[in-house]
Amino acid sequence: MERFLQIFKVKELRNKILIVLGLLVAYRVLAAIPIPGVDATALQNYFNSNQLLGFLNFFSGGGLANLSVVMLGVGPYITSTIVMQLMTIIFPKMKAMYYEEGARGQAKFNQYSRLLTVPFAFVQSYGFLSLLISQGVIARPDTFSLIRNVIVITCGSMIALWLGEMITEEKVGNGISLIILAGIISRIPSSVGLALASYTAQLLTAYIGFIIVGLLLIAGIVYLNEGERKIPVAYARRVRGTKMYGGAQSYLPLKVNQAGMIPLIFAISVLLMPQFLAQLVVLFSPTWGLKISTFAQGFVANQLYYGIFYFLLVFIFTYFYTAITFNPEEVAKNLQQSGGFVPGIRPGESTEKYFHGIVNRITFFGAAFLGIIAILPIIVQAVSGISVVTISGTALLIVVAVALETMRQVDSQLTVREYEGIE
Repeated sequence: MERFLQIFKVKELRNKILIVLGLLVAYRVLAAIPIPGVDATALQNYFNSNQLLGFLNFFSGGGLANLSVVMLGVGPYITSTIVMQLMTIIFPKMKAMYYEEGARGQAKFNQYSRLLTVPFAFVQSYGFLSLLISQGVIARPDTFSLIRNVIVITCGSMIALWLGEMITEEKVGNGISLIILAGIISRIPSSVGLALASYTAQLLTAYIGFIIVGLLLIAGIVYLNEGERKIPVAYARRVRGTKMYGGAQSYLPLKVNQAGMIPLIFAISVLLMPQFLAQLVVLFSPTWGLKISTFAQGFVANQLYYGIFYFLLVFIFTYFYTAITFNPEEVAKNLQQSGGFVPGIRPGESTEKYFHGIVNRITFFGAAFLGIIAILPIIVQAVSGISVVTISGTALLIVVAVALETMRQVDSQLTVREYEGIE
């Protein structure tokens, strides 16, 4: 508690938090401004019948639910980032720029991601509006009004990205993640109201069970995010003149969940691919676009096949992204060049195989846990038979992960200022 109160005693940190809160409020105001011609009732019915749009609403920061001017939110930027990450696998120059050129290369990489966001936002906004027009959710506008709405939504996505980066600059959390977090939190009052409105004495046990499962899930997510395997590392002693260097003992931390929530985002992107394909096809053939959209909705409606496919996607992408972010060959090479070694393991190829085996083992548990989190709503509904109250593992994972990351950044700033004294 004392640590928490120190946040408000440090003037600079207090101002940063107030700026971040102000920027989040500004985004929520934009998320409440709908584009012209929206039929609220038809929109609500369409969202209730399409679970994939509920996922997409997460990454729009809650702006998609009422077709606001920021209805796509940071979704196009997330899509462009995923595409750029995949390009590092295909193109060696992109990989070198991101991993070998340091901060300058990553800044250039991020700039390309921002530029790629614009065409993604334009295509997604036009395709999504065309799909909603064919579904009767919004009235068919004239050509000028349609182009105007597309430009407004594209600009809204860039404003959302700008607000997210301004939040990141305050160094009290990741801006993109906080915008997504704000969208999830904004849905809590309506979800609680719906649960209370449907409450009956017969559901009391089920409601208590939901609370217990939710608390256990939060504890599990914290344990997963904080869990790591510490590999001991020793450094050889080196004598230069009359001085001795090295000989220190350290460890290399390997997190159980190195991929974070990225596999969930990748999996949701694949699940949304038919919907996105429908948005593209509808540009040329509204009939075929509607057929593809209907197929996607039918697949989601089959909870068994949908749950199995979703679990497998998350499991596979966890291994995939871990392989991108952690390269045993590079780690073993850098460790050898710095004079370090794992006790009992020969440097070089043997160390590489050792790292590879450990990463595969610990990633298995992280991938399985993430997969269970992803399909948790399906499991809960199948066991309880209640669809009014659901526990979204994806939402909880995002909330807990973002909260932990924000706490770390705030705590690091407090630690730095402890040496200067609390003003």
